[in-house]
Amino acid sequence: MAKVQVIPPKAARPDTLRVAAYCRVSSDSEDQLHSYAAQIRAYTQAISAHDGWKLVDIYADEGLTGTRMDKREDFNRLMADCRKGKIDKIVVKSISRFARNTRDCLATLRELSSLGVTVKFEKENIDTGTLTSELMVSVSASLAQEESISISKNQRMSYQRRMERGEFITCSAPFGYQIVDGKNLAIVEEQAEIVKWIFAAYLKGRSSEWIAQELSENGPAPIHGGQVWHQQTIRKILTNEKYIGDALCQKTFTTSTFPFNRKINQGEADQYYVEHTHPAIISYEDFQKVQELLKRRSERKSISHEHSPLAQKIVCGQCGTLYLRRISKAGYVAWVCRKHDRKAADCPNGRISESSIYTAFLRMYHKLRSHDGIVLGPVLKQMDALSDALHRSNPAMLAVNTAIAVASEQSYHLTKLHTAGLLDAAALSTKQAEINSKLSELRRERRKLLCNEDMDEQVDRIRITIDTIRNGPETLSRFDESLFTKLVERIIVDTRDTIRFQLCGGLEFQETLEV
Repeated sequence: MAKVQVIPPKAARPDTLRVAAYCRVSSDSEDQLHSYAAQIRAYTQAISAHDGWKLVDIYADEGLTGTRMDKREDFNRLMADCRKGKIDKIVVKSISRFARNTRDCLATLRELSSLGVTVKFEKENIDTGTLTSELMVSVSASLAQEESISISKNQRMSYQRRMERGEFITCSAPFGYQIVDGKNLAIVEEQAEIVKWIFAAYLKGRSSEWIAQELSENGPAPIHGGQVWHQQTIRKILTNEKYIGDALCQKTFTTSTFPFNRKINQGEADQYYVEHTHPAIISYEDFQKVQELLKRRSERKSISHEHSPLAQKIVCGQCGTLYLRRISKAGYVAWVCRKHDRKAADCPNGRISESSIYTAFLRMYHKLRSHDGIVLGPVLKQMDALSDALHRSNPAMLAVNTAIAVASEQSYHLTKLHTAGLLDAAALSTKQAEINSKLSELRRERRKLLCNEDMDEQVDRIRITIDTIRNGPETLSRFDESLFTKLVERIIVDTRDTIRFQLCGGLEFQETLEV
């Protein structure tokens, strides 16, 4: 009989585990800020003191919802570091701090398991390193998810009842109005004059682009920040029924299932049109004339841009304006800078033919395809090297997170001193202003550090672009719309004779147009 020797498996874990902690608070209240600071401090001390554990980093998000993972900066940074093999174990206070979405929670845990990373949930006393943990996690996460669904459902029901009663609901006032008494709209005369001018200009034949340009150069700044008026802003004003004193409620709605998403209401939910809810700025007759004019212009525009892969992709290198497609009566198709089209003296970039753009794309593709080793290969190697350099362990992130925690805790203690009568309101206000300024600076610094994480995405996009070229046909006898869409993100027109193709991932290549 054959002699069998059993060879035991090698240890699955090293002697020292690289451990990270994830913290999250769901609001910016004082108690939550204290919890946020306390969690960072406690985890830093606990992991550093634990025998056989080595602290990698403390990942912390503040004031963000747990129902969506894609909006949490530090959570995404945590996952990225796990994929790079920097972490063996994650410690988190509870499943509800990790996620309130069962599907995403389990998908994330499965991915972490495949990466060899375990997660310990302290409140539930669950460690995903055990065989039966996934069932326990599923039950706990489902309870957390049901709690979020219940809260959301109650809020939506409250909003719906108020809309059914015809009670005007608004969170922000449109340009031309201000909110008074917490719920009513009142006219702001100076802004109302601008609204009237916008409607009058459009009825006189001016385009929304022209109106936006005029306001940017000569008018007041938009109320929601920035100094430039955009075409989309003008169109929103021209189509907003609030300017005739009415209100269409539930233009958008929140989905009732996870993940909660805000969507434009295109018939999925009831809408409520309430008349005469507030003073009007524009007459009903003028408003209807504008809607008819918008419809006619939209129909003409859709015909001129029909089936064009270049739509919304061509940008003027002189003034930054998008290009328009123009078709002559003889069938000649050209693209022109919107500012030049409106007034030639405003921009020197004139029309370029569509066929010359297609020819330039074919020429660029053939150059890249035939000179892969000279152009594309070295670029990818350089990007990989830069990514590696930027993503080596970064102690600066831990230092910034710790500083944020300390400042947040200081704010909490100041408030407690004021509540106890040991600190007057003036002193509290002064000290809080100093702390808030410090926190703003720290958060800016953290955002700068997080920008390095974008390098991974850019390298991936460049790699996909290069693979698309390498796997494409050796030669193209004619323009390939599908290939163009996959490769080209934008076209910059420097002059009437020279354009640049900006490929997905940021690579740019210049070509000369054939006249």
